[in-house]
Amino acid sequence: MLRTLLVDDEPDCLDVLRYVLKTHCPGTEIVGEADNVESALRCIVRCNPDLLLLDISLKNESGFDLLKHLDAAAPQLIFVTAWDNHALRAFKYSAVDYLLKPVDGEELRAAVERAAKRTGEKAVAGKLDALMSNLGALQLAQQKMAVPTMNGLSFIYLSNVRRLEARGSCTTIFLDSGESIVTTRSIKEYEDLLPATIFYRVHNSHIINVNKVRKYQKGRGGYLLMEDGTPIEVAQRRREDFLQILLK
Repeated sequence: MLRTLLVDDEPDCLDVLRYVLKTHCPGTEIVGEADNVESALRCIVRCNPDLLLLDISLKNESGFDLLKHLDAAAPQLIFVTAWDNHALRAFKYSAVDYLLKPVDGEELRAAVERAAKRTGEKAVAGKLDALMSNLGALQLAQQKMAVPTMNGLSFIYLSNVRRLEARGSCTTIFLDSGESIVTTRSIKEYEDLLPATIFYRVHNSHIINVNKVRKYQKGRGGYLLMEDGTPIEVAQRRREDFLQILLK
C-alpha cells in the first residue's frame, strides 16, 4: 500500500480527495491529514508517508513553504491546485505531477501510479529544486527541464537546447556544449511540452530551437542550417508555419 498524506486547508477538498482515492486508487492508504505547514511537518515525521498530496494555497502559507523543510528523503509529491495558467509549465518542466481542482479520478489514478513507480528514487530533491527555480524564473531562458534517461534524470537549461531528434521511441537532445542526452520521452511529448514559438517541430524527426538557426534554404520543403552547422530538413507541410515563426 502507498502510504498517503493529504494536505489541504479546505475540508470539502479533503472530502473529495478521500472519496476519489478510495474509489480510484485502492492501492493507497491515507495515513494522515493536515491543513497547514506545521501540522503537515508533524505528520510527515510521525507517519513517514510514501506520497504527499499537497495543495499550493494553505491559509496564510503556501505548499512551497512546506517544501523548504523537506530533504532528499522527501516523499513522492503530487500538487493539487486551482492554478490554471502559464505557471503550470514550470511543473511540467520539472517533472513534478500536479492535478487541477476539481480533481478527476482517472487523472489522480494515473498520477498515483506514476508516484508508486518512483517510490524510493533519489531524484525527488532534484525535481523540487528545479521546480522552485522554475517558479522564480522570469524568463524561459532561466528555466530548467527535467529529462528522464535510462539512468535517472538530467536537468538542463532550456536556453542551452539546440535541437531534438527522434530515435525510435526515444529522443536525443543536443545541447550548446556539444553534449547529447538520450531521453526516454518521445519527440511528440516534447512537442506538446515545449513552447512552439521557440521550439518548433519542422519534421517528424526534428524539433529545433528557432533562436539557433543560422539560415534557411528554400526548396520543396527546404532545409535549415543550425548554428553548429547541422542541416535539418523542413517538411513541406510545415514550411509556411515555420517561416511565419522565423519572420516574427
